[in-house]
Amino acid sequence: MDKKKLALVHIVKKELGLSDPEYRAILQKACGVESAKELDNEKFKVLMNYFVRSSHYRLNAQGLTIKQKLFIKYLAQQLHWEQDHLDNFIHKYYGKTGIDTLSRKEAIKVIESLKYIRQHESGAVKPAEAN
Repeated sequence: MDKKKLALVHIVKKELGLSDPEYRAILQKACGVESAKELDNEKFKVLMNYFVRSSHYRLNAQGLTIKQKLFIKYLAQQLHWEQDHLDNFIHKYYGKTGIDTLSRKEAIKVIESLKYIRQHESGAVKPAEAN
């Protein structure tokens, strides 16, 4: 398994707030390994699918997923936004204090907004012409 996938496993572990014993138990249960270094590409897919289907994947009672949170952070990074900038954007337009307080539906809207901003900044979206 390549270093990027190994890094992703550790990012997910951190984002989910898993303790080391919890993390190792999941590795053993889902893939039959004791360390992420032992994962091959197939076992990596199994582990990611396990996270997607587990209660660990939902970050709050409103259904926000780890995938949504990571994608929002990725889009903000592409826009060169610091965490404070992103939090202010979420607060201003969605009335929430940060990513972790978004519902699943709100996260979808934030993602679409950030994608639009990214397209606009790249020049892919043309401003509407004045009548």
